[in-house]
Amino acid sequence: MRTHVWLALNVAVLMLSCAITWGETPQLPNDGKLRIIVFGAHPDDAELRAAGSGIFWSAAGHHVKLVSVTNGDIGHTQMAGAPLALRRTAEVEAASKILGTTAQVLDIHDGEVLPTLENRRTITRMIREWQADIVITNRPNDYHPDHRYVGILVQDSAFMVTVPFFCPDTPALKKNPLFLYAYDAFQRPNPFQPDIVVPIDSVIEKKLDAIMALESQMTEGGANLHREPFPTNAAEREAVTRKVREKYRARFVVIANYCRDKLRELYGEEFGNQVRYAEAFEICEYGRQPTADDIRQLFPFLPEKK
Repeated sequence: MRTHVWLALNVAVLMLSCAITWGETPQLPNDGKLRIIVFGAHPDDAELRAAGSGIFWSAAGHHVKLVSVTNGDIGHTQMAGAPLALRRTAEVEAASKILGTTAQVLDIHDGEVLPTLENRRTITRMIREWQADIVITNRPNDYHPDHRYVGILVQDSAFMVTVPFFCPDTPALKKNPLFLYAYDAFQRPNPFQPDIVVPIDSVIEKKLDAIMALESQMTEGGANLHREPFPTNAAEREAVTRKVREKYRARFVVIANYCRDKLRELYGEEFGNQVRYAEAFEICEYGRQPTADDIRQLFPFLPEKK
């Protein structure tokens, strides 16, 4: 009996979560600003991959949405279900307040994303509703099945967003967005190619502030049992938080070092050598194929080459 009550409560809370986080995409103003949408599999992926660039875009008045395709409801070792989904939704909303972006969490169970027709329609509609100029996701050779299938779903949408009789209830885009993959370290079948590298030194602290707002995943360790549990003692918690912040800081040093040659090519030897932190993107061959001038217009905050 208690089990049935617990399940009913979880379902009710999850339905409420869906109602809060899904809704309708607000009508965007016709203000000439760029519209960027980033798809991650879980409520932390989009923030980790593109929050630094998101800060630059949003500071200039452009429209940036960070999407989690799952609700993250199994991403913890001590809690799960609707309470965790609600918690993780609140975390990404807090992160977006720091970044100046918009957050959205879809009602798909964590660990259960599949490249279905229904999900393809969902992603296609979202890109259209956002009237996206840029779409960012992960490459589909990622280690996590949710990551892989989100990458595939976004790829599959790259053609369909301009087809008027696919999802005819949502007007098709008249031009194809630029589709980008965010950095990863996977080598097979081919390593990541950094076509666009964004120096984020000036916004690294704000990006780290946003990442640390995702406490269930960062300081508490997320879903994996091999992580040590987050301590209850205040001093120990503070020490762990500092350690985790520096761990994620180091991640963006790794990206800058991986892209060092490209940084020098794009921005000149002196500046390219000075960049400490970076985000990087590979151009997907399925969408818009930009010129160097196009990239400058779509990433107006990039430094000039010296």
